[in-house]
Amino acid sequence: MSTAVAMQTEHAPIVACTVARDVQNFDLLIEDMEAELGETWGDLSIADAASFFSQPDAEALKFAAIAMDAEDESNMDMLVGVIKAATAKGIKVLVIAEEVTPIALHQLLKMGAEEFIPYPLPEDALKDAIERMTKPPSPPNEVVNEEQVSRIKPVGGNLEGVLLPVQGLAGGTGATTFAVNLAWELACIDKDDGPRVCLLDLDLQYGSVATFLDLPRREAVYELLSDTGAMDEESFMQALLTFNEKLHVLTAPTEMLPLDLLTQEDIEKIISTARSNFDYVVVDMPSTVVQWTETVLSAAHVYFTTLELDMRSAQNTLRFIRALKSEELPVKKLRYVLNRAPKFTDLNGKSRVKRLAESLDIKIEVHLPDGGKPVVQAGDHGLPLAESAPKIPLRKEIHKLAQSVHDTAKSAAVASK
Repeated sequence: MSTAVAMQTEHAPIVACTVARDVQNFDLLIEDMEAELGETWGDLSIADAASFFSQPDAEALKFAAIAMDAEDESNMDMLVGVIKAATAKGIKVLVIAEEVTPIALHQLLKMGAEEFIPYPLPEDALKDAIERMTKPPSPPNEVVNEEQVSRIKPVGGNLEGVLLPVQGLAGGTGATTFAVNLAWELACIDKDDGPRVCLLDLDLQYGSVATFLDLPRREAVYELLSDTGAMDEESFMQALLTFNEKLHVLTAPTEMLPLDLLTQEDIEKIISTARSNFDYVVVDMPSTVVQWTETVLSAAHVYFTTLELDMRSAQNTLRFIRALKSEELPVKKLRYVLNRAPKFTDLNGKSRVKRLAESLDIKIEVHLPDGGKPVVQAGDHGLPLAESAPKIPLRKEIHKLAQSVHDTAKSAAVASK
């Protein structure tokens, strides 16, 4: 039975923004904006705000919150310009002021600001002001394409497991980190009746899954790969290692091997055996495109590709897409994962992401924030992020993605009954 999974984790449009000399001086405002709007707001400097309001990216803005203190009274002309630019575009303005003279406030309100709140913010003051001006749209909760729910392998059924390869489109884009943590999140997604998950490291030369999970490399892996004709389910399972009694892992071999050691038939048998024994099979692919890349892509439900917001990733993505199209391979299976994505308050960064996607004619559906030092430390200690740094935003995003995959599989299982 052919299967396919389509992930849709695009962020909701920015409906509000703060305008400040330094928004970090208004930490209570940041907390209240996050509480009321989630990730649907951003931050602009006073100098950039007026010009941003005239850009297409500002079309979804409903209101702007100007945060100011006594030092900003010397910039009244710029603040007035921001208010005029906002109101000209139909963007409502809220002024949040700390120790500002009544004359300055009167001038801003006269120029078109609709609301005023003193800082520190009284309880529920921001919420009430937003309700008076506009009601922000709820961010989308659905990250799975429901049109393809019925085509996904039901967890615990008799069909083959979901195949999720991961390939980096440039060095250092976090492909292995993503693959390892996605596999672990899937393995732990249900404490009572967790799915069986297998992680295959098919980077025969520089595969580092074993390092990321502090697992030994065994000669049994080379013996298995060098003679797949004699491989059966028993020998395949014996070659796997188990991490924390939940995740089964086929590590890379102990020595560097040529990528053409494996043929398309070898890969097809390995993947088929894995899928017949596990609910989910995550594959860490080599960054190099080889003959059997086609085999994995054709069998995959979703083929994740990691990239970053830079020119090398853009050029490699374009070349990768062209190569697949020239061979008439299923490009639609590709799902683009942006590593070190801009923070949700970084409107200029989000504009760059939008331009990158438009120039490549793709949808960047998964945005992973920069994990920073916790990612390096997790790799050095041989632990998934859920075990070493469970509260960082990167781990939460991968968990959310894993949950959407599993929920889709469960929905398909119910629909097939």
